[in-house]
Amino acid sequence: MSKQVKSIFVKLVAALALAFACVAVAQTFANNSTSQTVQAANMSKKEKAAKRWIAMRESGGSYTARNGSCYGKYQLSIGYLHGDLSPKNQERTADRYVYGRYGSWVNAKRFWLAHNWY
Repeated sequence: MSKQVKSIFVKLVAALALAFACVAVAQTFANNSTSQTVQAANMSKKEKAAKRWIAMRESGGSYTARNGSCYGKYQLSIGYLHGDLSPKNQERTADRYVYGRYGSWVNAKRFWLAHNWY
């Protein structure tokens, strides 16, 4: 096999490996986000109260509040919202962030009380 053929073969194998890795990451993300969305839909009264409490501290409950690079009801980094500033996306993104980082809104509130941010 010539060097040129070997080079093409190596590049092809690397591209296939990268493609498979991307598919695996996308599937993992899709599974996690579905799980977190289901979790958010079934929130207890304590979870809902903690979520409301954080929203009031962060923005006074306003979906259009802005503070530097943070935006909306939960003062999320604008990058987390991926250009979609809608209330629905803010709710979904906040739930994903909180369940991914803290496991619950109650835990996020506990962290907020200790650090004045979440």
